[in-house]
Amino acid sequence: MSNWLTIIGALLTLLWGVAHLVPTKNVVKGFGELSEDNKNIIRMEWINEGVTLIFLGLLLLVSIIVTGSVVYYVSMMSIVMLVVLAIISLFTGFRVNFLPFKLCPAIFCLSAFLIGLNLVI
Repeated sequence: MSNWLTIIGALLTLLWGVAHLVPTKNVVKGFGELSEDNKNIIRMEWINEGVTLIFLGLLLLVSIIVTGSVVYYVSMMSIVMLVVLAIISLFTGFRVNFLPFKLCPAIFCLSAFLIGLNLVI
């Protein structure tokens, strides 16, 4: 039972990462006329965040599958990364008038909270 909070936090992180990858083409189009370099930069950054989130979610899930329990240091480093991403999102994407950008800090913090709560109970 004690693994469930980390599993939920990991799945939330992983799914939010997938949610970043799916609309990448439309996100780039939403910026209007840009140079190819700028389009590639936006595409790269959007994909990087999605892949980072997928990696964090999978890292947590695989560590539980391999060891049979929550791995403390993997959980702690994942929490740190999620909080860092939340802070970055608060100072950048949160200022954009687009709801998914505003959800990022909350989703990152919720995932980090669930993973952390699992460590203390």
